[in-house]
Parts: sequence; C-alpha cells; structure tokens
Amino acid sequence: MFSFLVFAVLCTSCFCKLPPAPMMHYSYSKSVGGGSGTSFSTAGDGRITAIRVWEHNNAYIAGIQVRNGGIWSEVFGKKVGIAQELELFDGETIVQVSGKYHSNYVYQIMFLTSRGRALIVGQPVQRSFNFYSIHPDAELKLLSGRTNGNGITSVGAHWGVVTA
Repeated sequence: MFSFLVFAVLCTSCFCKLPPAPMMHYSYSKSVGGGSGTSFSTAGDGRITAIRVWEHNNAYIAGIQVRNGGIWSEVFGKKVGIAQELELFDGETIVQVSGKYHSNYVYQIMFLTSRGRALIVGQPVQRSFNFYSIHPDAELKLLSGRTNGNGITSVGAHWGVVTA
C-alpha cells in the first residue's frame, strides 16, 4: 500500500505545471591575448558598479579590479602608479569591452557604458578586440583571463542579465 502511495505521488508530481525557466541570456566573448600565467575571474555578487585599471607607463595593462555592489575584488595583475577608475551611476551598465592585445599582453582596454560613458586605459597599439553581448538586455557580469603577475596577458568577457 505504501509503495502504491509513493508511486501515485510521483506520478501526480509529473503532471504539475511548472513555471517556465527564466531566460538567462548568457554569452561569452572568447578571450584574447597570449594566455600565459595564472587564470583569474572577477566574479562577484550583484551588478558591477565600478572598475579600476592600472597601466605600466606607456606600455601594457598591469592590473584590473572590479567592484560588485559595494565590494571590491582583489587586484588581478599588479598595481602600478595611479589607477584609472570608472564608477557607474545607478542603473548604468557596461555594454562593451574593447581594446588592443598582442601575444604577450593586453595593451589597451576600454569599457563603454549604457549611458555612452567610457574608460579607456593603455596604448592603442597591436591587434584590436571588441566584446559585447549577443543579447540586448545583458550586461558585463565578469571578466576572466590570465595574468603573469606583471600584467594582464589575456582577457575575456562574460555577459548576462543581473537580477538583483
């Protein structure tokens, strides 16, 4: 009798209508650069609210740091001199990441926001890259890549809808 009851409950649960799964609108912009060194990810909770970037004087990108909500990530790469920083307004998002790279380092990185503001750091030399989401309602969720401790050797972008 007990096994019949368990079977009936399992069968009934199969007929329950579940709400549709939310659309994640996730996409990944494949990383560029040489890719030597240690991997990193700027993943954090909530929306990106600010970005800091350090550059070796007239050379390549030394380090990157991202703030999610009010919490800063660790510095990926290295702090050199004074950081260039972009603090986002309420509701503003990063919709494009572009720049220049070579086989050894990322030489320039540019973050473009939904309000048309930009942070451009580094030198406009070498090969170009341009990252953006394939979904119009998605935003930059995190950066990933590699660093050799002296600078950023590769970078990629992850896009999605932030629900908080």
